[in-house]
Parts: sequence; C-alpha cells; structure tokens
Amino acid sequence: MTSWFNGLMPYEWAWFVATIIDILVIALPLMLAVAMIIYADRKIWAAMALRRGPNVVGPFGLLQSFADGLKVFLQETIVPSASNKALFLIAPIITFTVALMAWAVIPFQAGVVLANINVGLLYILAISSLGVYGVILAGWASNSKYPFYSAIRASAQMISYEVSIGFVLICVVLWAGSFNLSTIVESQKGYYGILNGHGFNPLLFPMAIVFLISAMAETARAPFDLTEAESELVAGYQTEYSSMAFALYWLGEYANVILMCTLNAVLFWGGWLPPIDWAPLYYIPGILWLFAKILFFFFVFSWVKATVPRYRYDQLMRLGWKIFLPLSLFFVFLVSGFLMLTRYGGVS
Repeated sequence: MTSWFNGLMPYEWAWFVATIIDILVIALPLMLAVAMIIYADRKIWAAMALRRGPNVVGPFGLLQSFADGLKVFLQETIVPSASNKALFLIAPIITFTVALMAWAVIPFQAGVVLANINVGLLYILAISSLGVYGVILAGWASNSKYPFYSAIRASAQMISYEVSIGFVLICVVLWAGSFNLSTIVESQKGYYGILNGHGFNPLLFPMAIVFLISAMAETARAPFDLTEAESELVAGYQTEYSSMAFALYWLGEYANVILMCTLNAVLFWGGWLPPIDWAPLYYIPGILWLFAKILFFFFVFSWVKATVPRYRYDQLMRLGWKIFLPLSLFFVFLVSGFLMLTRYGGVS
C-alpha cells in the first residue's frame, strides 16, 4: 500500500497514510466484532440457562449491543467530587488504548500483519503488562474503598497469571526458535505429517491448556472474575464510572478477550493454517481459518462462564502460584532438555 501511495506523494507521507489506513482496517472491524461478540456472549449464556437472551432490538436482537452503546453514550459522565479527576479520566483511556495496541503484531494470514517485528511475542507481553496501570489508576483515583479493593485484587491476579503465561510462551519460543508470531505459526506445520498446531505436540499440549486457563484469569473472566464479585465488591474497580468512561472499560475488556482467543489460535492451534495439512484446505483463505478458531475459543470462554462457579480468592492464587507456575517452569526444563537431546544432538 505504501508503494501505491508513493506514486502520489513523497515516501514519508505515503508510509504515514498507508499506516493510518492499516490501523483503521484493524481497529474499526475490531470495534464491530466487540459489539457482536457481546451479543454472542449473551446468547450463549441464555442458551445454556434455557433463556432467550437479546431478541427484541433488531432482527434476532442483533442490534442490542448497539442500543446499549447508544444508552451509555447518552448518559451523563459523573466524576466523583473527591476523586483525582485527571487520573480518573485517564485510566479508562489507558485500558482501551492498550487493548488496541496489542493487535499491531497479530498476523491474520501469511504476510497480513501491521507490524511484522521479530520480537512480536515480547511486544504482546509488554503491552498486556501495561493494562495493570489502567486498573490500578481507576481504583485509586475513584477515592472509594470498593473500587480500590477490586483494583488491588485485579492487579494481583493479572500479575500472578502473567508469570505462568510467560513460562508457557518460553516453551513455544524454544520450539519455534523465534519471537516472531508469523514464524511461530509457520513452525506448526505438519505434525505427524498431517496436523497443524503445537497443540498436537504432547510436550506443548499441557501448556496450551495452562495458557487457555491463564488467559481466562488474565482477562478476569469467570470463574476468575474476582475483580467484580458482586457479593463483596459491588461492581469492581469501575464502580464509580459512567457513560463513555465505563464504555471504554467495557470495550477494552472484550477486546482483550478476543485477543486472548486469537493468541490461543496463533500460538498453539496453527493460526491461519487449516487444522489438517491437506492441500485442498489451503484454498480456503487463512483469515477464515483464524476467525473460525477465534470463535471456537470464544465459545469455550462463554461456556466456562455459563457453567463454572466462581473461585474463592485463595483458590485463585493457589492455582496460579502453586500449580501453574511450577508446572510451566517444569515444562520449560522438559522442552529445552528434549530439544537439546534431539534437535541439537545433545550436549558436547
């Protein structure tokens, strides 16, 4: 696209315009996807609880998310008088912006990625870590004890599960030999001659399960939604927010959920590759395979939320620190040892 614009303007402006267009091509469909995925979430919960779910606004209730968005947009923005007003308003902007920034390195199919950098996975880790600041600032700047308690819970939860996620990603990087997400996808071709995906590797399949569960905890999805446990926290760190400030948290949360579903697909289940390494399947565009996998993992997220009761906070922390951390650390040792003995011919 840059080369096309370069015929109309200097290279620097051509690069700038092409980059802006690429960002909009990712961000605008993502916002639409967030609206529709909220609708899908509510429909899945309703089906599992034998209810109807949204079915009034628009055909089959498809416009319900947009009606909710309009309602939030028309509400008055209330800033608590005792709050730190600047930080109170900046916090949701940080959360929403960080949720969008991570998509810059996601490959949608071969060669279709905004920034194909060699340290894409490190970039994802760095960006996801910044999300903690939006949560902490919201709880502290609200000057209310319930949001503050929730922010402390949320930050401890996010940091705890980022540790185990980091060790899981080390296993993937060791096997693929690269931090580049496109290279990681390409390295998943042809397990046993017919299957595509690290999830079919006996050494990496347990890590795929750990990553899936840790992703639910990282995004505060049930059964790990301790940040907004109604019985003790009223609503969570966003209790004092209204109007578009609340909507930014709402959108950022679901953008992060879709991101985690995408990372599950990209890191362990072949990304844009078909599940079976069979030539006719490659005629289907890779982006459709990726979307199908994202939708499957989102269904799993919703399924778990509709059926699994909430953990206690001590159970949440025990799972992260006493089970997932030692397990993921052991598999780093196991995977690296296996690769040293097989791929690199042993230690001289």
